[in-house]
Amino acid sequence: MQSIHNKVSNETNFYGGNDPIELIKEYGSPLYVYNENILRERCRELKNLLTYPNFSVNYSVKANGNLTLLEIAREEGLNADAMSPGEIFVELKAGFKPEQILYISNNVSKEEMQFAIDNNIFVSVDSLSQLETYGQLNKGGKVCVRFNPGIGAGHHEKVVTGGKKTKFGVDPSFIPQVKEIVLKYNLKLVGINQHIGSLFMEGDKYVKGVESLLTIAENFDDLEFIDMGGGFGIPYEKLNGQKRLDLKDLGKKLDKVLFDWTAKYGKQLTFKIEPGRYIAAECGSLLGTVNAIKHNYGMKYVGTDLGFNVLARPVMYDSHHDIEVFREFNVSSTRSEIVNIVGNICESGDIIAKERELPEIFEGDIISVLDAGAYGYCMASNYNNRLRPAEILITSDNKVKLIRRKDTLEDLIRNF
Repeated sequence: MQSIHNKVSNETNFYGGNDPIELIKEYGSPLYVYNENILRERCRELKNLLTYPNFSVNYSVKANGNLTLLEIAREEGLNADAMSPGEIFVELKAGFKPEQILYISNNVSKEEMQFAIDNNIFVSVDSLSQLETYGQLNKGGKVCVRFNPGIGAGHHEKVVTGGKKTKFGVDPSFIPQVKEIVLKYNLKLVGINQHIGSLFMEGDKYVKGVESLLTIAENFDDLEFIDMGGGFGIPYEKLNGQKRLDLKDLGKKLDKVLFDWTAKYGKQLTFKIEPGRYIAAECGSLLGTVNAIKHNYGMKYVGTDLGFNVLARPVMYDSHHDIEVFREFNVSSTRSEIVNIVGNICESGDIIAKERELPEIFEGDIISVLDAGAYGYCMASNYNNRLRPAEILITSDNKVKLIRRKDTLEDLIRNF
């Protein structure tokens, strides 16, 4: 194998001495690959974010719901959040206890809410309407309410979940109505939460959002926990020198805010965070094969099997993922080129990397899309009746473990 363009995976020893080309040959193309050491390292970084004693980290299964990765997160001492009965189901299968799971519901049916209640899962509601529904289903129960403090952040307007133009959370002006419904059904409001958005790289807006949430918390006397939300970003443009989120600085600022506020509130509540992609993104890469090269009107197109059925983030959010290149045969790249790396789906938006400068790429090369561990496989589909890829894990001792098989053609008709 030639090392054509793989600076990041070399520095992290991502493949643990395993040849990506041989992995493709054994498990098929495309292929999701995860690194256990990186996953565990990210878990530990966030577990150690604060010195504040009553602090927990919730793994977001929506970012990556592979059972093996969930089990690793649980082993590292993380709790979990869930957005659906399916996510609750896989978290329980991964060994999380009901009390470790927070169900953050959004416009759900009575049946979904009842599923969480029946499984002793703690429920957060995000509207007066849903609080009313919860009260009808679980009179006298404990509940959490998601508020929208009016502050949002994120890498794209579609993932900003706080602020005045999003569907999420309760407007703080409705706090009196929240109290009325709680009293009506004899509920105990023991937690509040928020989520300002996904992929913030500067911590100050997050701290400001936490401060706003704490102001809301002062309206309630008997809280047991406050979920500060998340959206912790990772540097998707490592090859351009993008800096990491400064966790040390963020932790220091949060510690001061939390210690000062709890002293005023009169007791040390439990504080939770939902780091989202931060845990899983960098532990995953997506390998695919270059099947065609073409030139159209002055642009070189590198045609791969990495359609947006496999990785949807670029077509949904114009997201950037760094690209690496591996080559089996002994041909050198003599120059750099501006290329579009595209997939095999019948849509013009099927572009993995647009107008990207890369070493000369040939048919048969293997493309690696970095930082694909979050919102990768979990958003994959069978669009164009294509098969979802296998997932493998590079274990801590550099062995290869199949953690989800590739789809078969029979899977396409399994439910007919």
